Amino acid sequence: MGRLIQRVKATKIDITDGRRVVREEALAAEEPLEIRLGHESFTVTMRTPGDDFDLVAGFLISEGLIFEPEQLISLRFCAGEDENGVQTFNVVEAQLRPDVALPLEVARRHVTTTSACGICGTASIDGVVKSSHFGICRDVNAPLTQASVLAGLPDTLREQQKLFEKTGGVHAAGLFSPEGELLIVREDVGRHNAVDKVVGAAFRERTLPLSRSILQVSGRASFELVQKAAMAGVPMLAAVSAPSSLAVELARSSGLTLVGFSRGSTMNVYTHPGRVG
Repeated sequence: MGRLIQRVKATKIDITDGRRVVREEALAAEEPLEIRLGHESFTVTMRTPGDDFDLVAGFLISEGLIFEPEQLISLRFCAGEDENGVQTFNVVEAQLRPDVALPLEVARRHVTTTSACGICGTASIDGVVKSSHFGICRDVNAPLTQASVLAGLPDTLREQQKLFEKTGGVHAAGLFSPEGELLIVREDVGRHNAVDKVVGAAFRERTLPLSRSILQVSGRASFELVQKAAMAGVPMLAAVSAPSSLAVELARSSGLTLVGFSRGSTMNVYTHPGRVG
């Protein structure tokens, strides 16, 4: 796993017999990633190292800056070393096509985004809701998948969570076909980062918009995850836990089917249930 895992010592305490055992534990790595547009610093996000180019591409899509592969000319790691002189790979420079304009509120966003928040640095509340270049299919009553398929997605995703298996400390996002085939899976300490990595990977494979896809996430369905799905043209987002009220509101207005509490044989479909056969 390389830099994906850091090993630390921890004291395990058992209150049943008072035993204290010092042992080594595997933790998911969390490091800063600076994103530069050209030579200008854009933002810093906390993430689990790995799939960084996917993360940056997905983040730029989520911000509404790009939507076509030709708009992203190149991605490269910039030089950066730690105190031991080892390359950190914690700075990625994105070269955008000259005609890609930065909205004013994005140009002002020079802040650190934590692994717990995908929109913390947005300059205003109005800047939270973004317009997607990919319209979601408005025929919300045309079945996209079957409930039996949806019910099986969390287990399929869980089987592919290799980093979670070792650390128990990361989220996952998986892109599925309507038939339940897993197309892309990514893990990260930040749930929004995992989604950005999935969207970025699809973008780099030139498969956007994701109009015939289901996005399954391992945690709750927050507003920013619905927004990121909508920005990529995803018509259905499913989560194993609860959505927020604002997530439901955005899903309803954007035409996205939002599924929560997808566990075992049951699920709650909060918006546009006609897509679930």
